[in-house]
Amino acid sequence: MFELLGIALAPGLAIMLYIYLKDKHEREPFSLLFLSFLYGIFSIFITLGISFPIELMVTLKDGDVVHKFYDAFFKVALVEEFSKFIFVRFVLYPNRNFNEPFDGIVYAVMVSMGFATFENVMYVYSYGFETGVLRMFTAVPAHASFGVLMGYFLGIGKFRKTNRFYFTVLALLSATFFHGAYDYFWFIADATGVWTGIWMGAIVSLVVGLFLSRKAIRLHQQASPFIETAPEEHSSVG
Repeated sequence: MFELLGIALAPGLAIMLYIYLKDKHEREPFSLLFLSFLYGIFSIFITLGISFPIELMVTLKDGDVVHKFYDAFFKVALVEEFSKFIFVRFVLYPNRNFNEPFDGIVYAVMVSMGFATFENVMYVYSYGFETGVLRMFTAVPAHASFGVLMGYFLGIGKFRKTNRFYFTVLALLSATFFHGAYDYFWFIADATGVWTGIWMGAIVSLVVGLFLSRKAIRLHQQASPFIETAPEEHSSVG
């Protein structure tokens, strides 16, 4: 039991620590980071609240690639990313601690990891240790990349005097697009039973998302307004 819990929690905790350490110039309070993680868990219930009536109203064919496109991009990706987006944009975004572009990435990833970790626990306890190992290198990092992309654009938008709405929309759409692309290939492979080759589409989308996430992290690190004050702070401590 504890082995399953450990494999379910490990990837989310590792990613949160990684992002925390990447926030080099002005780190966020632990209390707010933990609260952000809880928001991610709460977002699952928003997802369920939105998804349930959609399930009742929309009927999809299991093997239809067009219906799987709708399933992946709208029924799953848009609903899940919107549920996380609500907390990042309307709860954390106005917080006074959100005071540099990189904070958008930090808070969006914390919320995403709350969602992904709770989801991961459910999957691992339902399907076993092997599923936990697979998701450690696929689904959980994928959710992290969606969070980075969302947070990157929110971080840009908050500190611009114009086009804030544009970057807000771009934040939601970029996360939704990569989430949908990642899910779509898994859904098609599962529906058709043809895994050879098709699952590579999901891996490619994941790799591209991680590549862009790494670049987004670097750009926001360089854009920090606290870079100039950091050396003075370090010298005074020394």
